[in-house]
Amino acid sequence: MINVQDLAKSFGTKRAVDGVTFSVERGEVLGFLGPNGAGKSTSMRMITGFIPATSGTVKVGGFDISTDPIPAKRLIGYLPENAPAYTDMTVLGFLSFAAEIRGLAGDSRKRAVNRVVELCFLEPVLHQSVETLSKGFRHRTCFAQSIIHDPDVLVLDEPTDGLDPNQKHEVRQLIRRMGEKKAIIFSTHILEEVDAVCSRTIIIDRGRIVANGTPAELRQRSEWAGAVTVRINGAAGAVVSQKLGGISTVKRSMIIKEEGGSVTLRVFAKQGQVPGLARSIAEAAQGWQIEELHTEEGRLDEVFRSITMADTAGTKPAADKI
Repeated sequence: MINVQDLAKSFGTKRAVDGVTFSVERGEVLGFLGPNGAGKSTSMRMITGFIPATSGTVKVGGFDISTDPIPAKRLIGYLPENAPAYTDMTVLGFLSFAAEIRGLAGDSRKRAVNRVVELCFLEPVLHQSVETLSKGFRHRTCFAQSIIHDPDVLVLDEPTDGLDPNQKHEVRQLIRRMGEKKAIIFSTHILEEVDAVCSRTIIIDRGRIVANGTPAELRQRSEWAGAVTVRINGAAGAVVSQKLGGISTVKRSMIIKEEGGSVTLRVFAKQGQVPGLARSIAEAAQGWQIEELHTEEGRLDEVFRSITMADTAGTKPAADKI
């Protein structure tokens, strides 16, 4: 449904987006992650045809957004950054206007407005002017206009920005349900949303894609992936650490906590040695009282920091598809 090839955008001498290539299929929810200024919003604006690309192509449903924009844009619902809206309109007036310019009229328009009002929980503010809305209700109103024509493609820039925890949960659930039948791209700074909503994730930094895979695949890039946390009673931390450090599969270990005759350590495996690490630790700990032993999952926040901070340090990894 969305095909992006070598997309680039320059503002004067600044290269905001630099050779971005990816695709999104129907039934896929793609999370767009990156630090501030990475090029996420600029990429979304080019995908929707809001601004022209310097080079590269974007096709939506097979239509080129540059050379065949009208049929391409008919397929898109777009929630821009900062949720812009006509502030002098009421919520009902704004949504009716959005439906009308999407070609809906009569009963079809009324049904579309009623549907998004219910989906986005806008009943309490339906007759308020947009300028009087809280940030959360204003954001939900703009989200509602993006789905009012039931588009096949959704491009959502920070869709949960300004929402309280309950509202965030509701929007995530809605995106997940819509993602079963639509192609969705949404940007976020909230890593928990990646696990909650995304079937695939792209990390973009300084205008380039530096990682592309499912959340589970990205977590496997974390040093924490496969690490073992073990709590042992009745042994000194230094003794335990020294013995575990002598295991052939162990890269390093660190003491997390030591008190009351109990020590908790986190043990990291050498590359390729993750599967046998827990068993090796259990065998080495014979004669000690093991109170806890479990394998850690990878951490997306650690992967995100390692990739984007490596870029800052001038050691940017090559973009890769996992």
